[in-house]
Amino acid sequence: MKTMKPYSFLFIIMIAAGLAGCTKNFEDINKDPNAITSEQASARYFITVPQYKLYAPDNYPYWRAQLIHADRFAGYFTFGDNYSWWSDELSYSYHLSYTDATWDFYEGYFGQLDNFMKLTAPGGDFENEYMYAVGLIMKGLYYQMFTETFGEIPYSEAGDPDIILPGYDTQMAIYKGIIADLNSAMTTIGSATKTGDGVNDLGNNDLYCAGDLQKWKKLANTLKLRIALRAYGAPGDDFAAAAVSQCFGAPLLSTQGDNVLMTKDNTISKWNSDSYAGAWLDFGGYGSGGGWTVSKVMIDNLRNYNDPRLTKFVKPAAGGTFTFTKPASGSDATLWPKRVTYLTNVLTVAGADFTKTGNENVDNSVTFTMPANKNFVGQPVRLNGFIKPLIRREFFCTPTDYFVVAKGATSNLYKEIVLTTAEAYFLQAEAVVRGISGATGDANQLFQEGIRQSMLMWGCAAGDITTYLTQPVASIASGTLAEKLEKLATQRWINSYTEGFEGWAVVRKLGYPAELAAGVTDADIYGLGTINGLYPERMQYGTGAYSKNGANLNAAIARQGADKMDTKLWFSKP
Repeated sequence: MKTMKPYSFLFIIMIAAGLAGCTKNFEDINKDPNAITSEQASARYFITVPQYKLYAPDNYPYWRAQLIHADRFAGYFTFGDNYSWWSDELSYSYHLSYTDATWDFYEGYFGQLDNFMKLTAPGGDFENEYMYAVGLIMKGLYYQMFTETFGEIPYSEAGDPDIILPGYDTQMAIYKGIIADLNSAMTTIGSATKTGDGVNDLGNNDLYCAGDLQKWKKLANTLKLRIALRAYGAPGDDFAAAAVSQCFGAPLLSTQGDNVLMTKDNTISKWNSDSYAGAWLDFGGYGSGGGWTVSKVMIDNLRNYNDPRLTKFVKPAAGGTFTFTKPASGSDATLWPKRVTYLTNVLTVAGADFTKTGNENVDNSVTFTMPANKNFVGQPVRLNGFIKPLIRREFFCTPTDYFVVAKGATSNLYKEIVLTTAEAYFLQAEAVVRGISGATGDANQLFQEGIRQSMLMWGCAAGDITTYLTQPVASIASGTLAEKLEKLATQRWINSYTEGFEGWAVVRKLGYPAELAAGVTDADIYGLGTINGLYPERMQYGTGAYSKNGANLNAAIARQGADKMDTKLWFSKP
């Protein structure tokens, strides 16, 4: 019988205790750790945690990194209604602890993935070239999100045990490194279909692709195309066009079954892996301070074109009758007519069925009545705290129960988006529209297939999809380059709903939806934040970055620009 190093036994015991019940092997190991032999041990037990921790971490970062920052910078969700604890200026105004939570999440994640890669690397305890290739692809997913959130970060020297204070790499260097890793992974995978037999098969321990190496290969190539187009046209870019061309020569995600979606665990504690329900339900659900609405930009882009994803994403406004009274004095009294008029216009432009009695320019009170569960109205983003009393949650759409249902209440929990087939088609269409050498295919057909795949993924009926595709909004057969890119960007943005980090990156790179990218200017209505109403281009570094590795961080800031949220990152510079 083979023997294992003592620390390998410790690793297995720790993982078995944390993930007991995932497989029969885990149950056996958890019952009798002394029964472990080298034949039973496998790196497959080390992949599950870094996978779910990247897209569904515990409550602390899920709320602060995903919901408070990324999902709102992306323009998907809004705070600032009458129930909310915050105005929608939150996060647009720098918040130290919420920013630190995001930085600490990313920085702290690396060790989990690095452990898997060291175990499967040449000479590792569980050396397996195919598992290592999977690790390289996961590393690409992780570093793409990390660098696009903050900019320059430790990359090439990260994880080197001989380097205590790793240097920060430029974003261009990080993108090049990711693409090199993806190329290496795809070459290693070749025609292989699984990582091995028995305990050497990732199988269902792999939450992304269920051990299907050819799906991993498609994922890698699609991620490569995403990153190449993100870099395309940035200052000094000398690699993106060639990378785009290479992607068209290899398989990409192409079918409904190719969607890389992570099924969420239905029983694990939110302090291990959370969902939107962790924020929505824990403080009282619909009427709680932790609740939120869906943005005007999203609802407008769905409702105005009879998009069948509308009812998959949101519930209609609850409605009701509400009387608002003018403040007795001060600036809120002076601005009350303007703010009431603003609310009236938001509801009117949305085509809402409502009535208003009273005239805000004459009367000291007005009453709004909206029928229940009929209107699809989105809340404007970035509203300030002074208009908050007028912004009744009942006037606006909220997420469907699919996104905020409690764990254990249903087997149909929403899945976390890793990378979708729809995006693969949108990326191909963009490359063709831009005229990049080697990008082939009919741009409009690719665009429409992207829409179809997105709607299928979100559960829309075939007939509704066909009807939608007949509209001009679903065609890029004609129009200027800017018009085509706007349609492409908007569909990519809609498709990424709930994956705020990607939706935010789309807006920064392509400038659409324009209503988001333009920022806000009217301080009577909106919260301008610490970036004076501009669109956030990045997050500031966490305080841990300064305290642990300040010299290297300051060198990065000197290259990149001020550590402010409106400092453009390399990929989004013209």
